[in-house]
Amino acid sequence: MTAGIPSPRIDTSKPHPARVYDWLLGGKDNYPVDQQVGETLPEAARGNAARNRAFMHRASAWLAKNGVEQFLDIGTGIPTEPNLHQVVQAIVPSARIVYADNDPIVLRHAEALLISSPEGVTDYIHADVREPGTILERARELLDFDRPVALSLIALLHFLPDDQDPYGITRALVDALPSGSFLVLSHGTADQHPELKQETETAYKKGAIPLRMRTRSEVEPFFEGLDLVDPGLVFATEWYQEEPAPVRERSGFYVGVARVR
Repeated sequence: MTAGIPSPRIDTSKPHPARVYDWLLGGKDNYPVDQQVGETLPEAARGNAARNRAFMHRASAWLAKNGVEQFLDIGTGIPTEPNLHQVVQAIVPSARIVYADNDPIVLRHAEALLISSPEGVTDYIHADVREPGTILERARELLDFDRPVALSLIALLHFLPDDQDPYGITRALVDALPSGSFLVLSHGTADQHPELKQETETAYKKGAIPLRMRTRSEVEPFFEGLDLVDPGLVFATEWYQEEPAPVRERSGFYVGVARVR
């Protein structure tokens, strides 16, 4: 899907959440404006980003081991190995993965996202989550929506303020999924770091990046009408399936995996 699409200009004068996240994970695909935001975030932000990504790896692997062969990952971010398709296709080589993101630098790295296993397929859509209809239309070119699909919304929705209707966007995406599909979601919160809330919000505000961290009661509605799998809606450091959770660490993310009825 990337063929023939002109590469949009990357604005290096303004920070972008995907590039700030890349900096937090120790990546090199970011610019001074992104680094400035990252450096003003609390020191715990780096550890929280790593723990959030580790959750994504665990959840994706668990789904693949339980028969899910199709994944739609929105808000993909800059490729940081192992990527979702590498985790999934190591378990199910024939799996199909569609990535979607709106940052031009992710488009520039799309080739890394498209290196699929010989048996499987990966593709990339340059699109914004605020246009769910566009994403779904193009995802249907590769994914079979008559079979289960895992929808992945990782560290994305806290960048959508309330007036952009994050709950409605999530519902539009989930409603398009067939029974037996899954929603995999992580969302920024200050519930375990209340003393860092102001510092975090100020850092993103200075970078003109909208940030709406939400409490547990505000994250719960994203899963309305779905069946949360154990251990339910928990902090990123508490979501484990195949082994007990290690010594509990604080986390800046709520996470959950839920089945579509």
